[in-house]
Amino acid sequence: MDFLSRIKEIAGIENVFSNERMDKHTTFRVGGPARYMAAPSDETQINALIRLCGEYEVPYYIVGNGSNLLVSDKGYDGLIILIGRNMSDISVCGDVISAGAGALLSEIGKRALNERLTGFEFASGIPGTLGGACVMNAGAYGKEMKDVLISVRAITPDGDVRDFQAEELGLGYRQSIFIDGGYAIIKADVRLMPGSYSEISEKMAELARRRREKQPLEYPSAGSTFKRPEGMFAGQLIEQSGLKGMGVGGACVSEKHAGFIVNKGNATAKDIYDTIQLAVQTVAKKQGVKIEPEVRIIGEF
Repeated sequence: MDFLSRIKEIAGIENVFSNERMDKHTTFRVGGPARYMAAPSDETQINALIRLCGEYEVPYYIVGNGSNLLVSDKGYDGLIILIGRNMSDISVCGDVISAGAGALLSEIGKRALNERLTGFEFASGIPGTLGGACVMNAGAYGKEMKDVLISVRAITPDGDVRDFQAEELGLGYRQSIFIDGGYAIIKADVRLMPGSYSEISEKMAELARRRREKQPLEYPSAGSTFKRPEGMFAGQLIEQSGLKGMGVGGACVSEKHAGFIVNKGNATAKDIYDTIQLAVQTVAKKQGVKIEPEVRIIGEF
């Protein structure tokens, strides 16, 4: 059988797509077609898909909610393994929440609230999945995933399924052992603390209000586009460089928060990529500081 037939056999015909446009799967709302896409339901299917890619020498890339991802207008000439709703179960045992890698952080936040568990409020407004949050050690408002993670189950680049304890993950600012790719996160456990429903709800509402006030949620974006240089803020450096509202084509530096590159409605992936480069080069020239994208970039630009 050919490669497409094999992945249909593994993941089920209803969960496999060809020439699937990535603008439907990224929060930037841009990106050309993935040659193949599969949405597996468990670790056995993921493992089989990864091994199949090795057999056929087809590159693969793991995607969750696409909230920290920029895909080329030319698309991706390989297999996108979409870990989403098919792997999003959430369970609670005492003060521990266990969830599939495809579970949205917002859904985990709601479950924590209903179970009266506090400590996850910082993540409940981040528009990503648990798997992506573990890869990036996602954080907000002074908290990061490393503050709540107990363990992560993942398929290693060698195809082994392994349970990692949090201290083994090399978690730092937007950093983990998973960052260089090759791993497929299956599930993770987080430990929270008993709390008051009203206090947790109020904190979530307050953080949501702060996001609405300070972030350009009215436009497609990938959230904060750049890593924070040590002792500095990328958004501040970009603003001081006179780049607010500046950009290429349909993309620009947000007027509301200069740390965000936004799609004004008709941007291409190349517009966003070029606007990122404009910010990097201008800040280096005017501020003497190198800023790096936090957004993961795949495909040809």
